[in-house]
Amino acid sequence: MKKIILIIPFIIVFSSCSPPEEAKATWKKHIVDHTGADTSSAVADDFDNDGHIDIMCSYGGKVALYKGPDWTKKIVLPEMPADWTGRIAERGCIHSTLMDVDGDGDMDYIGSNRMLFWLECPENPFEDEWVCRMINMEVNGAHCVITADVDRDGKEDLIANSWRDETESVIPNSITWFKTPDDLFNGEFWTPNVFADNDAPGRNHYMGFGDINKDGRGDISCAAPAGGWVAWWEQPEDPTKKWSKHLVSDDEPGATNVLTLDLNQDGHLDLLLTRGHEKGVLWFKGPEFEKIMIDSELDTPHSLAASDIDEDGDLDFATCSSSLIGETAWYENDGKGNFTKHVIDTKQSSYDTRLIDMDADGDLDMLIGGQSSHNVVWYENPLK
Repeated sequence: MKKIILIIPFIIVFSSCSPPEEAKATWKKHIVDHTGADTSSAVADDFDNDGHIDIMCSYGGKVALYKGPDWTKKIVLPEMPADWTGRIAERGCIHSTLMDVDGDGDMDYIGSNRMLFWLECPENPFEDEWVCRMINMEVNGAHCVITADVDRDGKEDLIANSWRDETESVIPNSITWFKTPDDLFNGEFWTPNVFADNDAPGRNHYMGFGDINKDGRGDISCAAPAGGWVAWWEQPEDPTKKWSKHLVSDDEPGATNVLTLDLNQDGHLDLLLTRGHEKGVLWFKGPEFEKIMIDSELDTPHSLAASDIDEDGDLDFATCSSSLIGETAWYENDGKGNFTKHVIDTKQSSYDTRLIDMDADGDLDMLIGGQSSHNVVWYENPLK
C-alpha cells in the first residue's frame, strides 16, 4: 500500500463595490472528483515535473493525489496520523499548504486539523511511497497553515493557529510559527514559537503576512468568527518573543479570512476580510485602517485568494461561499480599491480557494476544495 502521507480608535464605513454583474465571460467549471465527503482544502503543483499541474486534497481522514492534466489518475493515501486523543480526524485536513520542507527542490504537503503533519514528496510521486511525519500535536485546531520567512533568514517558516481552548489544547487560543528543524527525521516534534500566547480567542481562523508598520519585519494578521475581531500582531526584533497585538475591529461577526496586501496601490498595506461564518466582504484601508464595505450580502465567504486575475496590474480577489445557497465570485479592482463583482457560479461550497494556472495557458484559474458540496473543482479563467 502506498503512503502519502496599534489599536485603531475609529472606523469609517462606505461602499466601494459596483452592482453585482455576471462574469465578463463564462468561467468553465471542471469537476475533478466527487469525493462524497467534506473536502475543505485543495492545493496544486507539478509534483512529478511533467509540465502538468497535479492536485492534492484531503477528505475522509485521507489525502488524495490527482495526476494532471486530466486528473483521472488518483492515488488515495493511507489515513492521516491519529491526533492527541488517539483518533483519526474523519473530516480530513481543514487546511493545507505546500512547502519544500526538506530542501530537496520539490514541494511537500503540510496538513492540519487537530494536529500538524507533513508528507515528503518522493522522487516519483505517483509510484513511490510518500512518508508521513508529525510536526506537532499540541498545536490543536489549526484552521490555517501558511508559509513565510518569519525570522528573515532566507528560509520559509510555517505559521499555524491553535484555536481550541484550554479544555482541548495545551496551547489554547493562540497563534504560532515554526522554524524548520535542522534534523527533520529524528521523530521529534517541531518547537512552536507561540507569538500570540492565549491572545487570540474566539476560534481564530485564517491569517495574512506582511510588513504592516514598515519596520522591515513581517507581521501577521488574523480574524476570529466567534470573537468577531480582526487584528494584527507586530513582530518584535526577536521573533521568538511575544508579539504586540493591534486590534483593528471587534465588530466583524463571523470574521474568518484576512489577507495583508496593498489594494489601492498607495504604498500602505491594507487588510482584506471575509466574514465566512456570516455575510460580507470588506477591507480596512491602511495605515489608519478605515473600514470599507465591498459586498455586505455575500453569504458565508469562507475562502479567499487575491492576485491580478485580469492582468491589469492591480490586485483582484476571488471567494466562494461555504453555503450551498451562496455564490462563487471574483471582484475586479479598478486599481484604487473600488471593486466590481463578477458571479462565476452558484451552489458550489468552499472552505478553501487557490488562484493557480491549472491549464498552463498563462492566466490564473480558481481551484476549490468543495466542503459541503463534497467535491474538488476548478474554474477556467476565460481571459485566454
